[in-house]
Amino acid sequence: MEYNMRTRQEIKEIAKARLAGNRGPCIGVYILMVISLSVLGGATAGIGALVLGPVIAVAASGFFAAVYGGEKRTVGDWFNTMFDGFGRKWMGMFWMGLSVFLWSLLLVVPGIVKAFAYSMTPYILSEHPNVDARDALKLSERMTDGYKMDIFVAGLSFLGWQLLSACTFGILEIVFVGPYQSLTFGGIYRELKRNAIENGTVKEEEFEGYTA
Repeated sequence: MEYNMRTRQEIKEIAKARLAGNRGPCIGVYILMVISLSVLGGATAGIGALVLGPVIAVAASGFFAAVYGGEKRTVGDWFNTMFDGFGRKWMGMFWMGLSVFLWSLLLVVPGIVKAFAYSMTPYILSEHPNVDARDALKLSERMTDGYKMDIFVAGLSFLGWQLLSACTFGILEIVFVGPYQSLTFGGIYRELKRNAIENGTVKEEEFEGYTA
């Protein structure tokens, strides 16, 4: 029987509830991620952000997906596992960025489409250490097939919150909107993954690194 995914609104309601129950760790990780990327980008002319930024983003993606799934995580959990499989995580994000860039050279629209197609890559890299860098992109592409517009609309649904955050000089972004949006996209990943497995788009074994 075909799996019926949760709606965007249902995912957002769950994300909001998870944030209410894990406010400290979620805000902490979000703040540290933003500060880390800002410091690395500014202090080293972008070199630090280029080297460490992708791995920090992967770790944050995994953290928020786990919290959305009902797991209890701390800021220490986020940091302690951040550099596990560093090369694999970095290469996965490198291939993702390169692929989107190359598609963007054709036209802007194909680049945007590929960005959505590969958007689940950091979650896969974080959650499944046996999936190699290139396979993570392929799995993401299959998971998001037919759902790219849904991902786009989910991002668009936060536009009002982001405008409101600008009116508070970014304070609302830090204490609510950023973590809330991060949890929502962690939820979208969880739903897309379950949908792909239940409907046979992806075999569960593939998330363990077995493609035969």
